[in-house]
Amino acid sequence: MDEITGQTPATGEPADGPQFELLVKRALDLVDAARPVPLSTSSMINKDEVLEVLEEAIRRVPDELKAARWLLKEREEFLAKVRREGDDILGAARDQAAQMVERTEVVKSADLRARQILDAAETEARKMRLEVEDYCDQKLGSFEAVLDKTRSQVQEGRAKLQRTALDDAQAQQPAEALPDPNVDAGGFFDQDHR
Repeated sequence: MDEITGQTPATGEPADGPQFELLVKRALDLVDAARPVPLSTSSMINKDEVLEVLEEAIRRVPDELKAARWLLKEREEFLAKVRREGDDILGAARDQAAQMVERTEVVKSADLRARQILDAAETEARKMRLEVEDYCDQKLGSFEAVLDKTRSQVQEGRAKLQRTALDDAQAQQPAEALPDPNVDAGGFFDQDHR
């Protein structure tokens, strides 16, 4: 690389790195190393050499500024991309949290509704059971009354049959063989004893 121009000798292309700064430092070194003029505060410098370094520095400024601007732009785009991704991740996390809360609320609501339905079903079942018990009790009471009436009728029928059988037996037997009407013969009609 040429110390003055900062270019590689083979291609004439700029060398890597911030060449502008090196060129300015080289110009400062040339001025600083200049020979002093005797009996004066002035120095003698090689004008062509210093001008060449400064001109090369001026040519390099736009390239290095472009590179710096490009790096800044890349950095800003990268930061913007990272911010967007971060915002997307935060948005997704918020959405997921909202869905979880909503699911929790839906589950709570469903659980409450299920309890209400179960309570209503148990109340209705209890009411129906009581109604069925009342209905069965009424029917059994009616059946009991019918059975009582039937039993009474059966007893009256049996008593009537016994009286009829005794009357028939008395009519066929002499008076001494008749049973005493004041003595209970067991209360049953026996067809074999006729």
